[in-house]
Amino acid sequence: QREFTQKKTFTSWINSILAKHTPPYVVSDLYTDIQQGHLLLDLLEVLSGQHLPREKGRNTFQCRSNIENALTFLKSRSLKLINIHVADIIEGKPSIVLGLIWTIIFHFHIEELARTLACTYTQPSPACSSAVDSSSKASRSAKKSAKIKERWKVSATKALLLWAKEQCSLHGSVSVTDFKSSWRSGLAFLAIIQTLRPGLVDLEKAKARSNKENLKEAFRIAELELNIPRLLEPEDVDVVNPDEKSIMTYVAQFLQYSKNLPESEEDMQEKVREAMSWLAAQEKKLAKLLVEIENETYYQKYKETMSFMETFNQEKIPFLPVLSSKRGEDELSEGQQQMREEWDKVISQINEWKAKLDQMLPSPLDRIEAWLQEVERLQAEELPDLQDPFKAMSVFREIIVIFKGLMDCFDSHLDTLQSFKNEDEKNMPLVLPEKLEEMKRRISNIRSTNPSTFLEYHYGLCSAIASEVKLKLNVWDIKYGAKESVESLLENW
Repeated sequence: QREFTQKKTFTSWINSILAKHTPPYVVSDLYTDIQQGHLLLDLLEVLSGQHLPREKGRNTFQCRSNIENALTFLKSRSLKLINIHVADIIEGKPSIVLGLIWTIIFHFHIEELARTLACTYTQPSPACSSAVDSSSKASRSAKKSAKIKERWKVSATKALLLWAKEQCSLHGSVSVTDFKSSWRSGLAFLAIIQTLRPGLVDLEKAKARSNKENLKEAFRIAELELNIPRLLEPEDVDVVNPDEKSIMTYVAQFLQYSKNLPESEEDMQEKVREAMSWLAAQEKKLAKLLVEIENETYYQKYKETMSFMETFNQEKIPFLPVLSSKRGEDELSEGQQQMREEWDKVISQINEWKAKLDQMLPSPLDRIEAWLQEVERLQAEELPDLQDPFKAMSVFREIIVIFKGLMDCFDSHLDTLQSFKNEDEKNMPLVLPEKLEEMKRRISNIRSTNPSTFLEYHYGLCSAIASEVKLKLNVWDIKYGAKESVESLLENW
């Protein structure tokens, strides 16, 4: 069922792209049509805007050559094509073909769109800032070197999910937590449509309808009103475990639509004024709060801060579209630049207070918090992409030593955190239970990501060693006449 859904969805997506090709191309059977290589090259040319070399004929040699050209182009963009071989594509093996098409969809469609959200979801932003949650510091950097693509893949998926959550959060009870069962009822699709084009759907009526009716309505409206190609059918989604990749492919089209929405300058200026007024009010509320809780216990300070942030995050929702504007600095009006500066200022003040709160934690929680932040900072750092392999080896060895030193403290910090008695001499709580749970969750995340982090560091180290060896081997390729010169070279190496 999953393979059938992916084949249908991916074929529809490809056809929506190849409609822009000259001449237009229509795929009838993905597994058969891909075997000649022309389909792949046409698709990549439309997506990249580049002209790719190809053989015009359709014999076995020419088909193989065209597929090789397509795979070479993908590799040149630092895409990992694991277990994807020319022979398997020529045979039309379903798992290989679907894997290749998904790699293309993710890189050229989902990743490119999500990259425009990266500044929002990897830096302090209205969309995802939780200035009292230290785990925000542990978010993965969206911009990773070509050698470490997996981290960005996770970030791109998360960015698309967070965007979908934002659109649905404006409509109360519509919750999105994944790209699977969250979409089964059809309400999430309808909520996104309602956010992008208010008035097209009636969510209250939708809540009383069946899943299939809502899905059918959502896909119909998206196709007719938003011009979004119908990649899915209700029966593809209204199942126990819908296909994640197919839903991601379809949802990304709504993000693409939102990028193309026009907005009048007058409307934008009014939204900026409203946002500026709200930000000024938040700054005053925060200043007043800090004065009022100055002499309170840590427990009370944290509790009041949590209350402030809960209100802050709720009130910011109407301002998300203007606060999260992806325009570059040179495209912003003076008012928008001031608004962005004011937003950065408020978030900076919140984060500064949050850092002070962490330092005020009662012992030994303060030491564990500092350790957590150091590990999360190291995990979130972009891995060095040094051109000098010898220098890279040294840097990676140093990082491994530092990280291993930090992880040597893991067990003791975990034991301390789990055995911490959360009450003072008057049997009053020292720390809000939510803070303790947050710290436990973060230390658990470190445990789960520790192996992959070590692997990434060692991958970087091994890559550097391999590059250095390759350089040496290239030197060794020269013919040396005398035995003594070869022995000398070996000794130096």
